[in-house]
Amino acid sequence: MKKQTRWACVLLAAALCLSLLAGCSGGEEGMDLSVCVGAAPESLDPIYAVSAADQTILTHLYENLMQASVDENGALTAVSGMAKSAESETDVDGNVTWTFRLRSAKWSDGKKVTADDFVYAWQRLADPERNSPYASLLSIVAGYEEARASGDMSLLRVSAENDSTLVVVLNGNYEWFLTQVCTATATMPLRRDLMERWEPEESGEDQEQSAEEAESTAETEEAPWWSDVSALVTNGPYQVSGYTRNESLTAAVYEDYYGRLKGPETLTFRFADTAEEAWALYEAGTVDFVGELPQEQLELRAADQTKSLTAELSTYAVVLNCARDLFDEAEVRRTLTLVLDRNALAQAAGADARAAEGLVPPDVPDSDGTAFRTDSALLDNDPNHYADACAQAAELLSQAGYDGGRGLGDLEYLYVDDGAGAAAVAQALCQMWNQKLDLRVTARAVTEEELSQALAEGTFTLAGVELRAVANDPECFLMPWVSKSGENIANYANSAYDTLLSIIASAQDSTARSGCLHDAEALLLEEGVVAPLYTTVTGWQLRDTLTGLWRDGRGWFRFASVVVRSV
Repeated sequence: MKKQTRWACVLLAAALCLSLLAGCSGGEEGMDLSVCVGAAPESLDPIYAVSAADQTILTHLYENLMQASVDENGALTAVSGMAKSAESETDVDGNVTWTFRLRSAKWSDGKKVTADDFVYAWQRLADPERNSPYASLLSIVAGYEEARASGDMSLLRVSAENDSTLVVVLNGNYEWFLTQVCTATATMPLRRDLMERWEPEESGEDQEQSAEEAESTAETEEAPWWSDVSALVTNGPYQVSGYTRNESLTAAVYEDYYGRLKGPETLTFRFADTAEEAWALYEAGTVDFVGELPQEQLELRAADQTKSLTAELSTYAVVLNCARDLFDEAEVRRTLTLVLDRNALAQAAGADARAAEGLVPPDVPDSDGTAFRTDSALLDNDPNHYADACAQAAELLSQAGYDGGRGLGDLEYLYVDDGAGAAAVAQALCQMWNQKLDLRVTARAVTEEELSQALAEGTFTLAGVELRAVANDPECFLMPWVSKSGENIANYANSAYDTLLSIIASAQDSTARSGCLHDAEALLLEEGVVAPLYTTVTGWQLRDTLTGLWRDGRGWFRFASVVVRSV
């Protein structure tokens, strides 16, 4: 018998739920807006779209259960999207059941959007055969591990009670479920009938083909299902109205969209391979927005006290393989992290890098909506303290029984040379280890595929990894290091850490949750499991004559409310 211990209900009136999408249909005076958010799409499949540019396009073409927004106090919140209401209850076992009532809405081909469209999309995302980088978003859904282990996606606790009612059961109380999972591009609805037409292998049916059809299939078998962009069936505020490969995508207001927009009637995404090319489009007046500034503009903005840059949702760090015999003791791992001069490493990384103050980057919100990193720097970046840290590291190494760093033998640091300062960082890292601890560490550049394989198989000792959370919450930076996590690339196991994460998942009090989050991060760094080096900042530019732009903490932009600024 289910006992209700907590009840939350989100009932959103039309004016509230569309605070960012309120106004006259079809945009203000038929405004056309041209923007450049990046290069031509790498993927418009929601479960594979990883770039901010691709995700930005998707957020205008598709509508999820909820929309991320901010409340009157500036705290992150979720407002109604496809769900007109959301209710939750918690049972005696700590499982949380969310019930979403869907509004009446249509796909762009006229068919009704149903709860089954979400069930299919979420099952597709969780399917290990799909190998989506965002599958772990659903790790908080009951049945996730069982579904992935067995291959039976029906075990995932996501179901359609009827066409307009979606039910999701979580294995704990996750504060970021509504704001992050239900607003993510990866969890957007998809039509099973269309996907099985585009990907016939999913239907399990043998379909006879004519010789002409077979030839056509052979010619296009490498093309993804979304490659015919102009034929996409979507449920968002905009529909694709034109597409020129490698040049631009144009979207027009979807006339049957349930909401009413005050922003552009026509939205054109122009493509540029580099930030420099994008800036040239802006200066020429071809676009009124660029989503990434070139290095020169970043440096100018960094030097201008009146302007600010935004931290990205990632931290570049060294991961230490705890499964290696020489790293099975925290004291030894800790020695390697203490001698890292993060100020120097950030300088080597480039103008957009900032010395890390912890694993969780700046601007990630805490449970109360304030920045998690506010007055909570875990890493000491004071240059005056660096010599003492190096001395402490040498003492720890001695206490561990090693007669100097040479006793650890030859070590290797793996990294991907992406041209963004990684090689300079690798060289500086090895120099610090070798000079301060008398180690013998060499750096080896590998491909992304080679690094991924080494991390998955545990065949590395030290590795430089960009740690990017799937959601904008501190918990998402900490969950991977739980001992039983499939994402635990450090092979770290600590019952105290596991307990902290378990408490966080079941916490009903935001203050208590915040305290455990900070404790877990501190323990992880004290144990020397991962050594954060630097975070990166980004900037963008919207024409001064315009306003109403929304940027999600995960990196994408929303233009549906951009209007001409009042004089």
